[in-house]
Amino acid sequence: MFNPDSAQFIGMGSDDAQVNQLLKYLQHQPPEVLTRVAQSVSGEIKQIISQNVQGLIGVLPSEGFNVQVTTDRENLAGLLASAMMTGYFLRQMEQRMELEASLSGVSPLDGEPDSDFSDLDS
Repeated sequence: MFNPDSAQFIGMGSDDAQVNQLLKYLQHQPPEVLTRVAQSVSGEIKQIISQNVQGLIGVLPSEGFNVQVTTDRENLAGLLASAMMTGYFLRQMEQRMELEASLSGVSPLDGEPDSDFSDLDS
């Protein structure tokens, strides 16, 4: 898992790195690059991911409940992978929305998408 505070991947053994080429690539990136990527996520994306994870594990109001979630390593890894993939997808959609808005000269979500972009949805 990537820790943006230390700009390092934690909890990964050397055996995992030999099998996973992407992990090896990420581990050889300068900490500044990883930190910049981790911090580039908008508040909207963080909110959607948070709501998604809360929906997966369940949410009770903290005022009346002391909720503890127990899982095993594999299920937690799956949850984290799902949250990460959701984040990547949402960031790509956010960039697409911004690109469409800049090309059409309209602020995002101000109205209907231009017909020029209708073929992008296919």
